[in-house]
Amino acid sequence: MEVKNCRGCGRLFNYIGGGYLLCPACMDELDKKFTTVKEYIRENPKASLTQISEDNDVSVVQIERWVREERLVFADDSPIGIECESCGITIKSGRFCPKCKDAMQKGLGSLYKQPEPVVKRAERDKARMRFLDN
Repeated sequence: MEVKNCRGCGRLFNYIGGGYLLCPACMDELDKKFTTVKEYIRENPKASLTQISEDNDVSVVQIERWVREERLVFADDSPIGIECESCGITIKSGRFCPKCKDAMQKGLGSLYKQPEPVVKRAERDKARMRFLDN
């Protein structure tokens, strides 16, 4: 384990790993804020991102991070959306739109398919068993 400084309060803590460099106390506080934001969005589906941020004392960047992590998902009729990191189209959750996800999945899938080795006829004939006539 590593010992790191918490980005929230500055205290030292044992860093286990993961995305956030926060101590357990700050992580609990962030989880409570997440719960309040989630409930607020459920009660006010038409609220804007800045309004959600101001009413819940959470930064817009943190809300966008939760959306990118797919912890928060906005309804289809919600005015809130973030851009796909690949093509820039507006999406409601995640990092990529379904079209870009499919393209990446197909691209990665083709990397695992190894082409069959092409054996030339001359090389194939050399590898045969030979018999001597008596």
